[in-house]
Amino acid sequence: MHEGIRQDRYRYADGKMPFFQRLLRRAQSARGLEKLVYKVLYRLAARSHQIEIPVTCRIGPGLYIGHPYGITINSQAVLGANCNIHKGVTIGQENRGARKGVPVIGNRVWIGVHATIVGKITIGDDVLIAPNTYVNRDIPAHSVVFGNPCVIKPVERATEHYINRTIDVGGCYE
Repeated sequence: MHEGIRQDRYRYADGKMPFFQRLLRRAQSARGLEKLVYKVLYRLAARSHQIEIPVTCRIGPGLYIGHPYGITINSQAVLGANCNIHKGVTIGQENRGARKGVPVIGNRVWIGVHATIVGKITIGDDVLIAPNTYVNRDIPAHSVVFGNPCVIKPVERATEHYINRTIDVGGCYE
C-alpha cells in the first residue's frame, strides 16, 4: 500500500478514508501515464464532493478530512502533518499587498467548518482554528483562533483531544 495512503488512513478510526483522498495521494506520487490516470480519476471523484485540492498541493502525512464537502485549497499551499480539515474550508491566495501569496500551515492544525485562511501567512504547530473564522495574519504555535477579524488566544496543547491518532513524523514541511 502507498505510504501516504497508509499514513492518512491511520488517522480515520475505522480506517475508511474518503475514496477521493486515496486517489489524491496516488496522483501525487505516481509517474508518467499512471499519474495522468490517477489525476483524471481523482478529479471525477473529488468533483462529486465539490473538493478542489490540486495534486500539486504539498500536504504532510496524516491528513484527516472530516465531512469532505466544499473544500478549496490553493495549489501552492503547504499543510504540515496531522492536519484536520472540515467542510467548507478555503485555504487561498491573496493577490495584492503585503500578504500576496498563499498560507503555510504547520503540524497538528485543526481547521473548523467554513474557516477561511488566505495570504502569505504562517500558521504555527498545534493551532485550533474555530469554525467560521477568517485568518489573514500569522498565527503563533499553541493558539486557538476565532472570529472575523481573527482573535488569537495562546493555549498550550490547543488541539489536544481534537487531533487524535497522529502520525509520528519529524518536522514536516517546516
